[in-house]
Amino acid sequence: MEKEDVRFETEAIHAGYRNREHQGSLVPPLYQTSTFTFQTAEQGEKRFSGQEEGHIYSRLGNPTVQMLQERIAILEKGEAALAFSSGMAAVSAVLIELTKSGDHILCSQGVYGCTFGLLQLLKEKYNIDHSFSHMDTRNTFELELRPNTACIYIETPINPTMKLIDLEMAAQVAKERGIPVVVDNTFCSPYLQTPISLGCDVVIHSATKYICGHGDVIAGLVIGRKAFISHLAKSIQKDIGGIISPFDAWLLLRGIKTLPVRMDRHSENAQKLFEFFRSHPKVESIFYPGDPEHPDFHIMKKQMKQPGGMISFSIKGTKDTAQRFMNQLQLIKIAVSLGECETLIQHPATMTHAVIPKEERLKMGIAETLLRLSVGLEAYEDLLTDLEQALEKI
Repeated sequence: MEKEDVRFETEAIHAGYRNREHQGSLVPPLYQTSTFTFQTAEQGEKRFSGQEEGHIYSRLGNPTVQMLQERIAILEKGEAALAFSSGMAAVSAVLIELTKSGDHILCSQGVYGCTFGLLQLLKEKYNIDHSFSHMDTRNTFELELRPNTACIYIETPINPTMKLIDLEMAAQVAKERGIPVVVDNTFCSPYLQTPISLGCDVVIHSATKYICGHGDVIAGLVIGRKAFISHLAKSIQKDIGGIISPFDAWLLLRGIKTLPVRMDRHSENAQKLFEFFRSHPKVESIFYPGDPEHPDFHIMKKQMKQPGGMISFSIKGTKDTAQRFMNQLQLIKIAVSLGECETLIQHPATMTHAVIPKEERLKMGIAETLLRLSVGLEAYEDLLTDLEQALEKI
């Protein structure tokens, strides 16, 4: 088959693995080794000097990790990829690679709490400034870019407000000024959205989430052009050392095989729960890209295959009301993270985004009554029953 004829569901199972090179093993092998031997001293010299390809040491490259990197690069429509020990290791590596002292990063209006913490660290210790933009119009972009803007950093949907950014528009504005666009695509996975195909330069994932799908791996991924990924591997990752373990890479390869099936079910369940929430008298507001009344609904239709499995909503009342509601849930678990088989709920203001000062959180739209629901793969009817009984008790 021609490469362009192979669909996502097939690539998720086969891409990046050639079993004839691995004794015909149906499942990609786990190369659980720290180092690799050389046949001769001269071969070692050639590999270290770059004259000969081959593995040296697992911090510099590992066959199982390489299979994962090839697969995610193909799924994200990028040239190459690099795997990290966590999503934040991936975010840190990219921002360090793209900036230097005196630079500026333009960010979407709302980012993950630890990303915010990293931005503050870069500002305080290394004089790398940042600012937040709604990025809602081309004019907004052009006015908020600075002469020293080194990169644009975007979450879409934004965690946890579910605001969307038009990636094609952002990429066009950035390209005119030669500024790279970095997109955290964790909430969508490449099954729902491929930023590189919309003109963006670098894609980041917390692979802990939908890519893994089973809550048993902490990992990050970066996808981009071959030259960028190669330099990132040889400089930032090699020297700082935020590498993924071969076993975690093996688990991610397994998880990716079911990504399309899981994302369809996540999205289907989320759509049904949205219909329930929008008619419930104790729910004040809902933030869900599939809502036809969502201000960015047209962007979702333009760049996402489906609205996804994440819903944020505000309970009528106070922070105490929201927390009492969470405590009444029986099937749905109180936990941070997302993209698991299990449905998870968390309170952003006191959990994932607690590091962000309250004034800044409110600017981002993170109210004290806002809750974030990662809709899992359970029977919709059972999730509905749990939500109904918890709402009745507040």
